[in-house]
Amino acid sequence: MDPLFNEFLHVPARLSIVALLAPADWVDFAFLRDSIGTSDSALSKQVSALAAAGYVEVRKGQDKRARRTSVQLTPTGRDAFQQHAAALERIVALAKTAAEQPARDSQDLIPNPRA
Repeated sequence: MDPLFNEFLHVPARLSIVALLAPADWVDFAFLRDSIGTSDSALSKQVSALAAAGYVEVRKGQDKRARRTSVQLTPTGRDAFQQHAAALERIVALAKTAAEQPARDSQDLIPNPRA
């Protein structure tokens, strides 16, 4: 496994969150929820886990009519996401290279007891 592969970030919900946050500054909680297609409670749980790991910062405020929650990647979170994305790219590149190799005959995979 690639040493920069991040098991914590690879959880699909967390990976979706950080991927949405990567090109942005502050992102509204509702936008994240709707983009990922999850519930408030499920998103809150993942955002809390990311915050505990130091990957995101959460800001709560009051709008004219409602409370607003925004989320932002921290520099640590941005670095972790970039490293994980690079690890995934390397894994895909290795898979493509392996797929381009000539297929070995299945007979080549069976050990010859006479050899």
